[in-house]
Amino acid sequence: MTNGDEVLYKDFKNKLLLVLTSFFLGTAYASINDYIFPNSDYPSISNYGTTGLIQIPTARFFSEGSLALGFSSTDPYNRLSIIAYPFSWLEASYQYTDIENALYSDVYLFSGNQTYKDKSFDFKFRVLKESNIFPQVALGFRDLAGTGIFASEYLVASKKINNLDITFGIGWGSMSNDRFSNPLKKIDGRFETRTKNDDTKGGDVNFDYLFSGDIDFFGGIEYTIPNFFGTRLRVEYDSTNYKREGFPFGRDSFKYAFKPVRQPDSSFNFGVLYPVNNNFHLKLGFAKGNTVSLGFSLHRDFGRKNSRLKEKNRFEPIKNAKTIQKITAKNDDLLYKASLKYLADYSFYLQRATIDGDELSIVYSQSAHQSWMRSTGRVLRVLDDISPPKIKNFNISNINAGMGMHTVSIDRDSFRRSLQNEHYSVAAKSIRFNEFEYEPDMYKFKPEVNYPAHFWRLGPIVKSQIGGPDGFYFGNIKLQYASETLLNKKTNITTMISYGLVDNFDRLKLASDSVLPHVRTDIVQYLKNSKEFSIDQIQLNYFSKPTKNIYTKISAGIFEMMFMGFGGEVLYRPFSSNYGIGAELWQVQQREFDMMFGTRDYSTLTGHINLYYKEPRSQVIFRIKGGKFLAKDSGINFDFSRRFKSGLRIGAYFARTDISKFEFGEGSFDKGFYFYVPLESLFESYSKRNTGYGLRPITRDGAAYLNHSLHLWGVSEQGQKLNLNRDIDDFYD
Repeated sequence: MTNGDEVLYKDFKNKLLLVLTSFFLGTAYASINDYIFPNSDYPSISNYGTTGLIQIPTARFFSEGSLALGFSSTDPYNRLSIIAYPFSWLEASYQYTDIENALYSDVYLFSGNQTYKDKSFDFKFRVLKESNIFPQVALGFRDLAGTGIFASEYLVASKKINNLDITFGIGWGSMSNDRFSNPLKKIDGRFETRTKNDDTKGGDVNFDYLFSGDIDFFGGIEYTIPNFFGTRLRVEYDSTNYKREGFPFGRDSFKYAFKPVRQPDSSFNFGVLYPVNNNFHLKLGFAKGNTVSLGFSLHRDFGRKNSRLKEKNRFEPIKNAKTIQKITAKNDDLLYKASLKYLADYSFYLQRATIDGDELSIVYSQSAHQSWMRSTGRVLRVLDDISPPKIKNFNISNINAGMGMHTVSIDRDSFRRSLQNEHYSVAAKSIRFNEFEYEPDMYKFKPEVNYPAHFWRLGPIVKSQIGGPDGFYFGNIKLQYASETLLNKKTNITTMISYGLVDNFDRLKLASDSVLPHVRTDIVQYLKNSKEFSIDQIQLNYFSKPTKNIYTKISAGIFEMMFMGFGGEVLYRPFSSNYGIGAELWQVQQREFDMMFGTRDYSTLTGHINLYYKEPRSQVIFRIKGGKFLAKDSGINFDFSRRFKSGLRIGAYFARTDISKFEFGEGSFDKGFYFYVPLESLFESYSKRNTGYGLRPITRDGAAYLNHSLHLWGVSEQGQKLNLNRDIDDFYD
């Protein structure tokens, strides 16, 4: 992208509207507290886009696995924020602020009337959890890795007494009116004076100014009105130094401002919050004694499984099961054919089957369930319903992309006993997990599959660009055809073709200023020239598992919006371990802007060594990707993500390569965060699909890597023993 541009680095796989609407969906279950103080346990989001009151922060957190969206308008700031909770003690937020009293730059031909846009990351850490005696205490950082316009640090405590929530805190930086001397200067002299951030590139963390300079105190109360729909009244003392809130290239000069920031007539702010429901809040405030603020917030807890899924998708036993068992008892071939039919009725596809004495072994594939334990449990229910009494043991093996994943073995009596009471712990002791080496010729029953097999879907997608000098938002809605064609068990073709319906890309004009090869910053050209018909992907893949624990993939075709070519990936991942080591190598050619079959002059060989480690208790995945990137720079990408029981994944990354800060451009180095929400968390039916979103302050060419689909770590993920044990409670869903 170009200077000042921000892009959601992955195409929206599903509609943005889908996610926004989904925050309203979820069924809320009432407790006694809901009748006394409705919705009182849910924090509110301040005008600064983090949990807080009106302007000031609080020590409150949403539950881990929650996602929140906030919007506020408080002259001269219009702020959109996205908040994620990868842990119960960590709040991470992305702030996008439209500053209406300043131009994008002092060069009118460059920005025109476009107002200044600021992007930043905020973090808040819980230091002490609230108890009957002690308040909850949190340590926060505003604008930690941005331009530093709102840079500040704070220590805040909140204590709830019935329907009254009291907050008190200490602020540094822009949250201080410099009323009190900094006590930290007694520890180190550097804390006495706060240095200015004159770095025009932004993106780096200036540790020298953290907790430096004079301090100030802030505080407030929030009162939930009993028996009044959960309405909350708020009053706060605001210590924000609005004179210090400036702009880059000299924060106190207001070089681009065409009118000054309105200074406060009062340090007291007043507000009211109305919870439409547990997920949606409306807020109105009066700040600085002279400014009206408006806003709303949405939030959902995606960390826990949707409790209604099991209720709405209960397994329906096969009718006339006893009669079917009498038929299948006549010979094995009848049982094979019955298994093929009835498993297909539940969207499970029988690949192989064999009977050895009292043991039935089958191989199946599926695309309906995110949890392989749930799908295995339902396969067992089908087989238990239709199998004759002579079958005493089951071996259920799964394949994905034609590669063997795992085998779940259990004796029939244990399965039935545990099924009656849904005793997951008993089932866990009875189940044996083993890595599965798929040898198709070993099985007696080999159903014929008519290849090629074709699966497709048709639906709208949204592509967006946010935050450039050309305008606040640019986007389009396309109708996308997505398909998977199976040429055989190990070979497939994934295709995505789009046709534009509506867009506002015609007003995009700013070109890339990158000194590196334009492997990402020509995004404007791709968006404008492919706004009608475009080929998003045509990727041919061949998968194999040559030996135990080794997965391989060879791919060729159009991988993504900007690159096509060929290459491959290999992954060593032991079945019972929580680590993986992989490598990938790709020869790619840059595509023409119209996203058809034409190519540009730029080509490169890119490759990486990939190291993975999954911490078993927290489900945190650490990934290190080191090697040569698309712009021919070399370095390392660090990625950290956490997966929740629901399937939600929240992650963040940063990368350092051998290019200089100047060569990288605005932002200094690549960084961002992302989240993937399983579709079954949004609706009331099981689904294997998810929708993913990524946000970075600015997209540059440095540290860019190829976006090819069906990564081997993801393909093999659900087949690992660690994950099977994690999802054991899905076995009888």
